[in-house]
Amino acid sequence: MTIKRTLAWTLLASALIAAPAAVANDSTAELSTGGLVLTKTDAIEMRQEDLFISLTEVKVHYVFRNTSAADVTTTVAFPMPDITTDGIDDMIAIPTDDPQNILGFATLIDGKPVAMQVEQKAFKNGVDRTAYLKALGIPLPPHLDAANKAVDALPQVKKDEMVKLGLAAIDEFDAGKGWEKHWRASWTLKTTYHWTQTFPTGRDLIVEHRYTPSVGESSGTSLGSQEMANTPDIRAMKAKYCLDATFMAAVEKGRAAADANYGPYTEARIGYVLVTGANWKKPIGDFRLVVDKGAAENLVSFCATGVTKIAPTRFEVRKTNFTPVKDLSILILKPIHPDR
Repeated sequence: MTIKRTLAWTLLASALIAAPAAVANDSTAELSTGGLVLTKTDAIEMRQEDLFISLTEVKVHYVFRNTSAADVTTTVAFPMPDITTDGIDDMIAIPTDDPQNILGFATLIDGKPVAMQVEQKAFKNGVDRTAYLKALGIPLPPHLDAANKAVDALPQVKKDEMVKLGLAAIDEFDAGKGWEKHWRASWTLKTTYHWTQTFPTGRDLIVEHRYTPSVGESSGTSLGSQEMANTPDIRAMKAKYCLDATFMAAVEKGRAAADANYGPYTEARIGYVLVTGANWKKPIGDFRLVVDKGAAENLVSFCATGVTKIAPTRFEVRKTNFTPVKDLSILILKPIHPDR
């Protein structure tokens, strides 16, 4: 695949900071993350899950109980979200530059840090290409400059081979010195943190972990625009984030009061995988979710029942004997202030 572009198009995102509506070129995509994953078991209960989600941090406090007559030793995993680079201008929200721990993930068991192992594999079109890339000396994280530089430095025969396999895309552009041609990484990285954990019989085991979320962002929003009101994209957003009449009225009020040269809000989007919480012996005994929207002036929406406002920026959901059947999608709109 070859993509030709000009430098002006590449820099379009920065020019659209003042745009009234989000478009593809000024958006970064969020990566949905979640909690711990354990093979489905009839021996271990998740008695408590206390989940906190904000724009800058995700924290989870678990209480597990092994109700069987013997200790249970099993593998516990935290799968990082897949990172896929297909297009030259893909922009993915990745909060750290760590090639393995992209979210700054850390875990405590009964207050002590866990020694974890990490497994990373590269896939393209369903085929494991990890060994192939390692043999060429190419770093596996496709979103890092080191991978692109390594691909670009390969002998031409190898670059041609990678293009044929779909592992590289050709990028042609003019940065003011004539047309340049480069080869860019194009594959999916799968990363999993895992460790062996013993759940002792007859007592609680407390597990805590935290990380920085991948927050998708757009420099504007089409929400509240009469011209876009009935488009498939807006209808999909309303369903995904459960945007009700009260929320939309607030958006429309903000749009009416906004500077004509600027949009009313920027978008921030967070995805969280909840359904893995159904892998335990029983439903989650005591589930608590707190979503922090970051600033009192921000607007927030997500799909949940029984939502209670507990602070100027925080919203709480509590459930007893909870079995999650749907993942969580959170939309936060932040007002644009041209004078700040």
